[in-house]
Formats: sequence, structure tokens, C-alpha cells
Amino acid sequence: EVQLQASGGGLVQAGGSLRLSCAASGLTFDDYAIGWFRQAPGKEREGVSAISMKDGSTYYWDSVKGRFTISRDKAKNTVFLLMNSLLPEDTAVYYCAAVASGKYFRVDDVDYWGKGTQVTVSS
Repeated sequence: EVQLQASGGGLVQAGGSLRLSCAASGLTFDDYAIGWFRQAPGKEREGVSAISMKDGSTYYWDSVKGRFTISRDKAKNTVFLLMNSLLPEDTAVYYCAAVASGKYFRVDDVDYWGKGTQVTVSS
């Protein structure tokens, strides 16, 4: 059974930092990219960042470039998202997701979803 266990959300003031974790199990990890989407109230789910579990290559959506850093610990099958300089518009439920290598990292191509974790940034 594939499981993506997300953790690390919370409430933080604007300008602060949070680190999300996504612990994955039941996958052949080198065959996937793992990353994050987010969904704010009344908005569509959007991409945040992704990392190839095989070679560590990363991708960031424009809204978070320069502020967020994604990384992986292959020994622990865990992906981390360090979020710095948080803005109120970063407030959303963040979802960990796995997409098979060779596919685009987008909502319609997600193979496995984790449960969301709430991130709230106060102004």
C-alpha cells in the first residue's frame, strides 16, 4: 500500500518559516517525483515544487521561487519543503503527491496523494 504522510503545517506570521515533511512508503522511489501542491479556499489546486527521487533535480513554480527549497533524504524516503519569507497568500492546505517519472508534475497526472496539512500565514 502506498502512503504519503505529510506533516509540519501550522500558523506562522508573515516573514516566518515552516518546514513540511512528506514520508513515503510502498513506492519504488527512483520511479517517481515527489512534491507539493496547495489549495487555498475558493481556488484551484496549484503546483508548488517537486523533486526527482532518482537524481534530485528540482522544480519550483514561479510563486515560490527564491523562497521555498525542496530536498530529499533517500535513506528515509522523505521529502522536505523549507518555506521561508512566508506571505499571507501562501495560506493553503498543502498536499504531498507522487508522480511517475516521465509525466508532468500536475494535478491530473498525480498517481498518489497524501492528506493535506494546513499552512496559515498571518499578516
